[in-house]
Amino acid sequence: MNQAMNQDELKAAVADAAIAEIKSQLEKDTILGIGTGSTANLFIDRLGPLRHLFKGAVASSKASAERLEKLGIEVFELNSVGTVPFYIDGADEVNANLHMIKGGGAALTREKIVAACAKRFICIADGSKYVPKLGTFPLPVEVIPMARSYVARELVALGADPVYRQGVITDNGNQIIDCYEFMIDDPVAMEARINAIVGVVTNGLFAARGADVLILGKADGIERITLR
Repeated sequence: MNQAMNQDELKAAVADAAIAEIKSQLEKDTILGIGTGSTANLFIDRLGPLRHLFKGAVASSKASAERLEKLGIEVFELNSVGTVPFYIDGADEVNANLHMIKGGGAALTREKIVAACAKRFICIADGSKYVPKLGTFPLPVEVIPMARSYVARELVALGADPVYRQGVITDNGNQIIDCYEFMIDDPVAMEARINAIVGVVTNGLFAARGADVLILGKADGIERITLR
């Protein structure tokens, strides 16, 4: 069996575990927060047969909203919902403090907004995403288009190697700069520092609001990690 298949199986296993985590707490009026990406997609697929148990979902991207609707799950606007009991999403990297880098799929701003409105953030990831220090995966920064060059210069001053993600427009109509060669010692402080740059919408560090639960798929089984 090749490594890609192993990783796919791990993603499927954590999606199953996330369903088990929340299933008994679903109620007829429950509206879930749903993330974006390959692991989140597997979770969405498993929600289809359970759609009679809950009211609907708030999606962090147009792609996730479309996938939910195809399964017969009603998608709500976050402004009409307020808070959600759970937000379930993957990560590009996650550390032992449950700080994450997210945004490889360019949905970081909407993901961060839904996460901020969630009572509990459940991160689902395969073991390759669990790292001792964030930064091997390039940190995405969503920027207002006219500010791209200015923001890039400011990111260089912080020690990053910024690269414009060509041809990518976010669901919000903005652009993405990816920060390479940028290992992060203090994710909470760096998240705030980058967000303070004029023209930055947000960055892909999810540290000020990290995950509450990490469901990690490893070769020897599922590990559930929580700090609170």
